[in-house]
Amino acid sequence: MNTATEPEDLGELIADCAHIPSALRSEGLTTDRMPHPRAARPWQVDDACHAQVADLDAYV
Repeated sequence: MNTATEPEDLGELIADCAHIPSALRSEGLTTDRMPHPRAARPWQVDDACHAQVADLDAYV
């Protein structure tokens, strides 16, 4: 079993990227295969969320 390790420097990162299949690289993807961005759903802060940060000023 191969385990991936974090690259130690930029050279290792570039070498790691060379092993990415061409079908997954951006130049191998065409715009008709890329998903279109979705509109952000509206959201609101409810009382439970607000309560989590209500005493934040005490920590500053």
